[in-house]
Amino acid sequence: MEIKYTIQGLLIYAAIAAYLMAFVTSLLRRRKTGHILYLFGFIIAVFSFSYRWYHVRHVPLQNLFEVFLCLGMIIYPLSLFSGRFLRVGGYSADMLIGAVVLIPAGFFFNARPQQLPPALQSRLFLPHVAVYMLSYIFMAKATFQAISQLAGKGPEANENLLGPEQATYRIICVGFPLLTLGLVLGSYWGKKAWGDYWGWDPKELWSLASWLVYVGYFHFRYMFGKKHPRINSFLAIVGMVVIVITLLWVNLSRLFGGLHSYAT
Repeated sequence: MEIKYTIQGLLIYAAIAAYLMAFVTSLLRRRKTGHILYLFGFIIAVFSFSYRWYHVRHVPLQNLFEVFLCLGMIIYPLSLFSGRFLRVGGYSADMLIGAVVLIPAGFFFNARPQQLPPALQSRLFLPHVAVYMLSYIFMAKATFQAISQLAGKGPEANENLLGPEQATYRIICVGFPLLTLGLVLGSYWGKKAWGDYWGWDPKELWSLASWLVYVGYFHFRYMFGKKHPRINSFLAIVGMVVIVITLLWVNLSRLFGGLHSYAT
C-alpha cells in the first residue's frame, strides 16, 4: 500500500470520500443529498484526471494508475446516461463503484509519471483505451444488477426503471458493442504497430475470452429468454470476472508477459 501525500493523491482521496458519503447518504434515503455528494465526487475526479493530464503532458490512459483514475471519473456521467436513456437505476451501486475503482489508484499503483512509449504514440491510443473503459464501467454496472437479481431483489420502486434481470441485459447490450469495438481497434492497431492483427498476446487472449463470455450470455438469453434469470445473471458476473483478470492479473502476474506489459 502506498499513501500519496501529493495534490494528485489528495484529490483522489477526496473523490473516494465524496463517493462513499454519497453511497451512505443514499442508503439512508436522503437521495438529493446523496446526488449532490455524488456530483461533488465527480467534479473532484475530473480535477484529478485533468491535473494528471497536465502533469504527464499526454492523455493519462497509459498505465493502471491512470486507467483506474479514468474509471473513477466516468462512472457519474454513465450513471446519468443509464438512468435517463436505458431506464436503469442503481445509483447507490454506482457511487460504490466510483469509490472502489479509485482505491487502486489511490493506494496501490505507483503514480510516477512515465513517458509515452513509441507504440502508444498513435491516434488509435485514445479511442482504443477509451471504448474499453466505457465498456468496463457498463459491465460493472451490469454485474451489480446481476447480483441484485441473484439476491432476490425485485423491480425498482420507480415504475420507469427496469428490474434487475432486464437492466442487466440492457446495460450489456450497450457495453458489448464498445467491448467489440475495443477488440477490433486493438487488432487494427496491432497490425499497424507490430505487423499482425493478432499476436496471441496474453492480454489479447483474455480480452477475447471476456468477449466470448458475453457472446455466450447473449446466446443463452436468446435461446431461453428470461426463463433462467439466475443463469443469465451468473454469466454476466463471469464476464466481469474475466474482465478483472484481463485488467489486473494479466498485467500484474509474473506468469504473463507480452506486448502489453507497459500497462503495469
